[in-house]
Amino acid sequence: MMLGPATELDLELVVLATAETESAARVAAQVQIGRHDDEQAVAALAEQVEVLTFDHEHVPPAHLERIEASGAAAVRPGPAALVHAQDKLLMRERLTALGHPCPRWWRIRKEQDLESALAEAGGRLIVKTPRGGYDGHGVRVVTGAQQIADWSQLHSELLAEELVPFTRELSVQVARRPRGEIATYPVVQSVQQDGVCYEVVAPAPGLDAAAQQRIQQLAAAIAADLEVTGMLAVELFETATGQVLVNELAMRPHNTGHWSMDGAVTGQFEQHLRAVADLPLGSTAPLATVTVMVNLLGGRAEDLAPGAAAALAADPELKLHLYGKGVRPGRKLGHVTLTGEDADELLERAHRAERLIIDGPDSVPHPGAVQQPDPDERPAPTQHPDHPEGA
Repeated sequence: MMLGPATELDLELVVLATAETESAARVAAQVQIGRHDDEQAVAALAEQVEVLTFDHEHVPPAHLERIEASGAAAVRPGPAALVHAQDKLLMRERLTALGHPCPRWWRIRKEQDLESALAEAGGRLIVKTPRGGYDGHGVRVVTGAQQIADWSQLHSELLAEELVPFTRELSVQVARRPRGEIATYPVVQSVQQDGVCYEVVAPAPGLDAAAQQRIQQLAAAIAADLEVTGMLAVELFETATGQVLVNELAMRPHNTGHWSMDGAVTGQFEQHLRAVADLPLGSTAPLATVTVMVNLLGGRAEDLAPGAAAALAADPELKLHLYGKGVRPGRKLGHVTLTGEDADELLERAHRAERLIIDGPDSVPHPGAVQQPDPDERPAPTQHPDHPEGA
């Protein structure tokens, strides 16, 4: 997704991929084969470029620290910032010390720590592995120590958090240049399905201007406090009183920001490149009253092409982004976006397209027509016990 904007900005990209069949490797002009956790592979990439940046947070920080110390390439975001997206315990500790709003949390080193936390929290907690979790992995709802016995053997510490009675999930993205210039995107609403981001509405419905500004200022403050360079996504819980609590951080272009590719003056992938290349940041202004994004999670169709053609024919305003991945149930295969005036109407159209693409053109009853999905089948924002973590 960065390759198109890089071409427009005349920035030369070299991609590190584990195989030539990976999505970015299939379309990049320059590809190096290697693993992100292989220090020699990452160091070899750093020798070829001026700036090293990421599409996930799983590169070991020690590797990046040595590259940064060697001066081979600028690491953006730097390891001192990135570690807060890699280690949930460190993130909670730092954000709490900085005074940013977080759920109540506990550091779990032994069974007695969990028992004490459960007693304080009313008998149920969210427990997370500090590193490596994503899209709902590494997250459990726990009522007793036996439910995390396997994790306790693998991790010296675990993170326990209260079950926040949130009404919905929000997300806000900011971009920050090395010298501190910041651009903030509108706050959006996201809905998860089985721990994976399913749909996004931008801007978040029913969020007044004062709340938008307050949440944007929170995200900008976090970016400045952690000295992030590049895109930062701050995922949040909103409670019935309008309070927001920080759930997760991602220091890269993020699924909840895909709407900006078609719904903002500057999409998040271009903005990330501008930020890490230390170019002036672009406008984040929306191009329409509402933009919706729906993820395409693998369904019944083994070949997406027929359904994709049918969806594009049925709705010429639809924007389709496929990732070139092999199909399997529940896998993120792409997303669709629509812009307009009415969020509900746009979501209905986006979900019609989604069904055509992931289930095939035979999933609609009449040729050339698209059946409106049953609104009851679209997942509502889930509560913390069933959906502990955003994607």
